Amino acid sequence: MACILSSPPFYSTYIHPPSDSPSPYLRNNPKFWPFFKGVIGAIDGSHIALSCPATMRAACRNRKGFISQNCLFCCSFDMLFTYALTGWEGSISDARLWEVAHRLQFQIPDGCFLLADAGFPHCRALLVPYQGVRYHLAEHRRAGLR
Repeated sequence: MACILSSPPFYSTYIHPPSDSPSPYLRNNPKFWPFFKGVIGAIDGSHIALSCPATMRAACRNRKGFISQNCLFCCSFDMLFTYALTGWEGSISDARLWEVAHRLQFQIPDGCFLLADAGFPHCRALLVPYQGVRYHLAEHRRAGLR
């Protein structure tokens, strides 16, 4: 599976580098614009179940206890993939995947950033939630941001 997602023709057909122009989804919605000005997409790691040789099982066992590979995916607000890094052991963290992707070739245009979860590091290219702050859906609904 990892080989299919990260090589031609799939990668070159379905994955396109992020653009530095804002999504019409954000720009045309007053709930989001101008608060998310500069956001070009979202990024997250995804664990995909894996069958591997016994010698690799320890490295591929993730924190939830099952054997997987951790893949990093980035998508735009138009629901198009802009980056994929696949084939890493399930025990690797999202922060480490980000570091590898950034070191290899994944570049975010200047002045732009991606939405990420708390598993990612704080840096100029990522907007990560504050640690220790509890975000609740009830508060979100009361604010009228459905």
